[in-house]
Amino acid sequence: MQATIITIGDEILIGQIVDTNSVWMSHELNQIGVNVYEIISISDDREHILSAFAKAKQQSDIVLVTGGLGPTKDDITKKTICEFFDDHLEMNQEVLDHVTMLFKEYVKAPMVDMNKDQALVPSKVQVIFNQYGTAPGMWIEDEGTVFVSMPGVPFEMKALMTDGVIPKILEIGNLPFIHHRTILTTGQGESTIATRLEHWENNLPSHIKLAYLPSLGMVRLRLSSRGMDKDFILQSVDDQIKQLYSIIEDIIVSESNDESLIHAVVQLLKDNNKTVATAESCTGGKIASLITEIPGASQVFMGSTVTYATQSKVDMLGVDASIINKYSVVSEQVALEMAIKAQLKFKSDYAVATTGNAGPTQGDSDAPVGTVYIGIATPEKAYALHFMMGNHRERVVQKSVNKVLELLQKELIALC
Repeated sequence: MQATIITIGDEILIGQIVDTNSVWMSHELNQIGVNVYEIISISDDREHILSAFAKAKQQSDIVLVTGGLGPTKDDITKKTICEFFDDHLEMNQEVLDHVTMLFKEYVKAPMVDMNKDQALVPSKVQVIFNQYGTAPGMWIEDEGTVFVSMPGVPFEMKALMTDGVIPKILEIGNLPFIHHRTILTTGQGESTIATRLEHWENNLPSHIKLAYLPSLGMVRLRLSSRGMDKDFILQSVDDQIKQLYSIIEDIIVSESNDESLIHAVVQLLKDNNKTVATAESCTGGKIASLITEIPGASQVFMGSTVTYATQSKVDMLGVDASIINKYSVVSEQVALEMAIKAQLKFKSDYAVATTGNAGPTQGDSDAPVGTVYIGIATPEKAYALHFMMGNHRERVVQKSVNKVLELLQKELIALC
């Protein structure tokens, strides 16, 4: 089964918001064996919507549409659906009762006709009840293609997909099993890894595809396969993963299908019943932010200081001012002190620290732009390492974050 995802909204096209809906829907569809053929974002324009619908109908079995279902005049999706399917709007009493309840219980304001119009739906659609909002989901089948229209509000769309849309898709037909396994590597670039894997890659079975997914400081290798025989798919991918390990085990840091390196680090902390704290300067709290995005991080994360200014390292962390004066704020000695002080301050098993010059100017240190020192404190030892991360500010910060996670992961793996 093949799908097209269409997001409607001028706010996406002008860069006012980021389209996260398509990413989430693609993942969920992939999990049930639906192949996403195309993702497009279009404006709140009648001709644009009609053209996109016509194209999607020709190339996909199911078309998922989000956006354009609000109560204001610029939201025209319902009317355009009626035009496309030669239909008309009619009042749905169940939806109207729900909208009335929302205004009475939560909005605490009188309903106007514009709000009541949310209960107007094309007569040919099957309504998918939206428990969190006023705009219902709508399912309509036409000449072998299913169109599903949902509100663009992410939490409303996700609930509609999970509770209503995906179960209905699963009822349509026998879907293939799709399997991905992703290996995280660090220390070598994409081209170097590809050279090492050339013979192995050339001999991959035709039903297994390899994708290189490079990012700053790491490359993910994703093996994907699909088919009706689940056991065969699982076994054949597993066989290739074993061969992959035998070739590049020296640069593999973890394996995770949908998770990033930060997920792997947090899971290692949980598995080993260990805690971590951070003391950040040049990374500005990004390491702590990544950790706290992970559900359950409170089990392992003790706290953080963002000691961006030189004096704050003395006042908040207790770094000896004489060390800063002697070695510079961007130095191995200061990174080491920051990690040790954070470990003591938060009573954590591990602590990581960053100090560096991300640019574009040199700040309080004469260290060249791109200079970064990372401190690591463990239950048994503490050390700091020096890195040159380039001359682009965002790249310096992101590469520093990745290197911290890589070093912390290696320390935690040593426990296993």
